[in-house]
Amino acid sequence: MDILVVGGGGREHAIIQKLKQSPQCNAIYCTPGNGGISCDAECFDVAADDIKGVIALSKRLNVDLVFVAPDDPLVAGMVDALENEGIAAFGPNAAAAIIEGSKVFSKRLMKKYNIPTADYEVFDKPADALTYIRRRGQYPTVVKADGLALGKGVILCNDYSEAKDAVKSIMEDKIFGRSGNRIVVEEYLSGPEVSVLAFTDGKTIYPMVSAKDHKRVFDGDLGPNTGGMGTVSPNPHYDEKTAEYCMNNIFVPTIEAMNMEGRPFKGCLFFGLMLTADGPKVIEYNCRFGDPEAQVVLPRLETDFVDILNAIRHQRLSEIKMKWSKDACACVIMASGGYPGKYKKDIEIKGLNQNGQIDGAMVFHAGTKKVNNAFYTNGGRVLGVTAKAETLEKALNRAYESVLRIDFADAHYRRDIGRHRPLG
Repeated sequence: MDILVVGGGGREHAIIQKLKQSPQCNAIYCTPGNGGISCDAECFDVAADDIKGVIALSKRLNVDLVFVAPDDPLVAGMVDALENEGIAAFGPNAAAAIIEGSKVFSKRLMKKYNIPTADYEVFDKPADALTYIRRRGQYPTVVKADGLALGKGVILCNDYSEAKDAVKSIMEDKIFGRSGNRIVVEEYLSGPEVSVLAFTDGKTIYPMVSAKDHKRVFDGDLGPNTGGMGTVSPNPHYDEKTAEYCMNNIFVPTIEAMNMEGRPFKGCLFFGLMLTADGPKVIEYNCRFGDPEAQVVLPRLETDFVDILNAIRHQRLSEIKMKWSKDACACVIMASGGYPGKYKKDIEIKGLNQNGQIDGAMVFHAGTKKVNNAFYTNGGRVLGVTAKAETLEKALNRAYESVLRIDFADAHYRRDIGRHRPLG
C-alpha cells in the first residue's frame, strides 16, 4: 500500500515509523511533515488543514490510503471530503470527530448516557459564567474553551480572580478564537491521570496499552499547560481492575452512545481519565492519537499496523488479534526555551545522526526542519526522545541519557517525567 499521512508533528513521526514496519507498506508520503519525517517519508508542502490541497495531492500520488492524524482536519471533515472523492481515509468523519471538536457536545453526551465525568455547566455569556462561579464558590475550578485550542484550552483557576481572568481571556479577548464562543465551567477532579487510546470500528473497541502524560511545562507539574512534555507507558496507576471498570462503564458505553446519536466512530478514540476517589471519570475525549502518547504506545504495538487500519475501515476489527510488547516505554520532550510562550526558531540541533536519530533511542521529530543535512528547531516542542526497555526505570534512564547527548541553544525539558522527583 502507498499511504499518505497528514500532519507534521511527533505523533505523525511515530505513526510513520510504525507504518514502515509493516511488510504491506510500500511508499509512505507525508504532508507537510518535518525535518525528521523527511528521513522516513517523502514530504510535501500542503498544510494539514488544506482539504482541497490534500485531495489533489492524494490523487496525484494515487495513494491507497490517507491517514488523517491531527484534530483540526478531522473536525473540519477531511475524511468525509476524501471519501466523497473515492479516496480511502483513516480517521473519524466530522459527525464523529465532534466528540473532540466540541467540549459542550462531549459533556452533554456523557451526561445523557451516564458516563462518569465531572459536574459542569455551559455558558455563552461571560457575566452568566462569572455569576455561576461566584455563587458556587468552589476552588480550584476548571474553565474550558468549547472548541479546539491546540491542547491548551483548559485553564485551572485557584480563586475567583483567576476564574475572572480565564473567562475574560477566552470569551472576550478570544485567545483561542471562535473556540471560546462558549465555555464549560467544570468541577475540579483530583487523582492520577491516565491516557487510554483505543482502536474502534464503531462496533468493536480495543483499548491500547495505557500511558501517562505530563502536561505542565516545569518539573513538579508547575507552570502553564503545554501540548505535553513527556509520557510513559504503561501508566503505573492503571491496573487490571481499573481497566475492566473503564471498559464496562466508559469505553463501550461511549461507542454505544455515539452509535445511538447516529455518529458512529471509526478510528482512534482517546480517553483522558482521572482516577478519583469516586472511581475513574472522563476528563476529555480526543478523536485521534494523542501527542505525545502515540510516541510511547505505538512502539509497544506488535500487531501489523496496516492490518489494524484496514480492519477498522472495513469494520472487521473483531477479527484482529492485538499483541503488545511487555516492555515499558518513556518519552521526554525537548522543547524550545520559552515554550509554550514565545520562543526562537532556526537553532541548529547537535548530536543527531543524518537520519535525525541517536543510538539507543527513538527520536520522534515534532518541530524540526532539515537544511543541507543539518536539523534546526522549527517549533515549540522540538523532539520526543523515546526509549523502550524491560522496566520503566530502565526506559527512563535510557531516554534521559539520550537527551543529554542532544543539544540546541536554550533547550528545555522536564527532569521528572515518570518519576516522583526530578533527576539530579
